Amino acid sequence: MALKVGIVGLPNVGKSTLFNALLGTNQAAASNFPFCTIEPNSGIVPVPDQRLNQLAEIEKSAKLVPATVEFVDIAGLVAGASKGEGLGNKFLSHIREVDAIVHVVRKFTDENIIHVSGNINPIKDAATINLELILADIEHLEKLAVSTTKTARGGDPDAKLTLELITKLKTHLEQEQPARTLSLTDKEKGLIKPLQLLTTKPVLYVVNISESELSQEHSPITELTQHGEELIYISAQIESELATLDASEKTEYLADLGLQEPGLNVLIRAAYKLLGLITYFTAGPQEARGWTIKQGTNAQEAAGVIHTDFAKGFIRAETVSFNDFITNQGWNPARTAGKVRSEGKTYIVQDGDVILFRFNV
Repeated sequence: MALKVGIVGLPNVGKSTLFNALLGTNQAAASNFPFCTIEPNSGIVPVPDQRLNQLAEIEKSAKLVPATVEFVDIAGLVAGASKGEGLGNKFLSHIREVDAIVHVVRKFTDENIIHVSGNINPIKDAATINLELILADIEHLEKLAVSTTKTARGGDPDAKLTLELITKLKTHLEQEQPARTLSLTDKEKGLIKPLQLLTTKPVLYVVNISESELSQEHSPITELTQHGEELIYISAQIESELATLDASEKTEYLADLGLQEPGLNVLIRAAYKLLGLITYFTAGPQEARGWTIKQGTNAQEAAGVIHTDFAKGFIRAETVSFNDFITNQGWNPARTAGKVRSEGKTYIVQDGDVILFRFNV
């Protein structure tokens, strides 16, 4: 899957620190000055999924290969980015290339780390970024309207509908509402995708907090979730420290912090879900592997994720739910119990399905 999650926010909110923690590296520069990141950094991150370990244990798999998701660290935006401030046009183009947005806002205080606006206010910070995305979309639509008008005059029916949609979107955006909140017809939903608007992308807010705030109860920030956006609290600094520890040290440190698992695990799974992705599994003595597909993918398409030959020569998909596989302790007991189903090309694969593809080429 070539889907990407972009990490965005103001400078010095902890984007690069969070990105480095995700990758367990220092790939992205993290410094106490704006725009230390210019070109976006990207990396493939494994999706934490305990189900894979359970499958491998039953099948005595020699290797575990988790599903993955790609994260992109995008340079900090500032007020005026849509007009080119702080290399804003360049950075906005990077956001246009991702499929979903993790929007980092800063809640931690540290006198040694400057804040571009001088004070800590997550709501205000988010509003600054969101307004720049909206303004960039308005400018983008104005340019598209010119070219689309010419096409519509030539009698292209889709161009006429697209022009109407552009007008509708522009009115909505001018009310400072993101495009993803506009109610659209099925036809309009198909027409909006090629427009590549920034504010159509799904958003997950990450509130970057200090270590002392980890154990505190956090009040909902309704200003950030009013359109159904997800929100999670993470200490990027703590996560970067956890990323350097071995398994036993990490377990001990998490216990000291009163945490069940790293915040990054929560973030990765939330980002995976944000992209509309699910995981199906293959499991055997050689390896247990998680495969990433979009929700709604049929069995033949899912087979093609492994290899194009699997899709071309598809015969059937021997399928068992994860719970039935675990309950019956493997393929053969699950077959004996009548839990393995023979599914055809059009079967919609479900999250957690364990599948053995039969094909012939």
